[in-house]
Amino acid sequence: MSEEQAMSPDHEIGTTTEEELPQELQAPPEEVVAVLAEEMHVATGTREPILQSSGVSMVFGGLRALSDVTFSLGEGEIIGLIGPNGAGKTTFFNCLTGLYSPTSGQVTLRGKPMPKDPARVTQAGVARTFQNIRLFPSMTAMENVLVGRHVRMKQGPLSSLLHGPRFRRSEAEAHDRAEKLLAFVGLGRFSDELARNLPYGDQRRLEIARALATDPSVLLLDEPTAGMNAQETEATRQLIFAIRDLGVSVVVIEHDTKFIFTLCDRVLVLVQGELLVEGSPDEVRGDPRVVEAYLGAPPDEVEAQIHAGATAGPGTGGPGLQEGSTD
Repeated sequence: MSEEQAMSPDHEIGTTTEEELPQELQAPPEEVVAVLAEEMHVATGTREPILQSSGVSMVFGGLRALSDVTFSLGEGEIIGLIGPNGAGKTTFFNCLTGLYSPTSGQVTLRGKPMPKDPARVTQAGVARTFQNIRLFPSMTAMENVLVGRHVRMKQGPLSSLLHGPRFRRSEAEAHDRAEKLLAFVGLGRFSDELARNLPYGDQRRLEIARALATDPSVLLLDEPTAGMNAQETEATRQLIFAIRDLGVSVVVIEHDTKFIFTLCDRVLVLVQGELLVEGSPDEVRGDPRVVEAYLGAPPDEVEAQIHAGATAGPGTGGPGLQEGSTD
C-alpha cells in the first residue's frame, strides 16, 4: 500500500460495514466459528500469558537487529506490532517462530522454552504467515490447506503405506477440516482452484486457512493486508476477530496504523530493534515518542505541537500519529 493510499480519507478502515461487503468477504457465521472452535479446542480459558519473550536480542555480525525485547501475549488477545522500516519487526517474528535462534534472551510458550526447530514450533502451537505469499502455486486451495493439516495427522508409516482404516479415517478428517477452514475464510467455492489462479486477496486468506489447519494456539500475521483495497482490509479485520473467537491469540505486523488501532487490544512499537512503547491503541497513538519515530521531529518540537493543538481546541490539526500512515 502506498503512503498516498494509506493517508487518503477514502481509505477508511472500520467504516465499511459487514452488510456492505460481498458475501464471500463477510465474517464467518457464528455457527461455523462455534463448530471450528470446538474441534480446534486450543484455548484453555485461563486468560494467562501464552507466548512470552524475555530480553530477546538478535545480532547479525556487527548489526544489532533486536535489543532486549520483552513482551507477553495473553490468551485471547490481539497484539499489534508496528514501527518504521528496519525496526526489527520481522526479525522478532522469526525469533518467535524458531527461524532464528536469539543471540540472547528466551522465548517461551505456556511457560516452556520454545523449540529451536520451526517444524516443532508449529507442532507446539505457533503458526505464521509471511510478508510475501508462500503458497504452493500449482496445488489447489484444498491441497494447500491439507499441507498445513499434515502436522496434526496421526497415522504411522505402515498405515500410510497400506492405506488401512486408520489412514482413511485420518484423511477423511483432514479433508473435512480443510473444507471447514476454506468456508471459514470465505474460499469454500474455490477449493478445487489452483492457488496461482486466485486473486491476491484470496491468496492471503488461503495462507491464513493453511496456518489455521495446524490448530495453533498463537497465530502470527506478517502484513496480512499488504496490497489490499479498503474493502478487503475491512474483511481481514473481521476475519481476525473471528480467529480470536476460535480461541487463537494473534500478533499482527502491519504498516497501516489505522487497521492496527481498530483491531488490537494492545500495540507494541519497535524502533531500531528496541521496544519503544507498549500500551492501548489510544496510548500509543498519542505518545510523542511514537510520533517522533514516524515523523522524525525532535521530541520537544512534537510535544510543543501537541500542546499547541490541544490549547487551540479540536479540529486544529495537531500532529498526532496519522492513522493509516505507513513507514
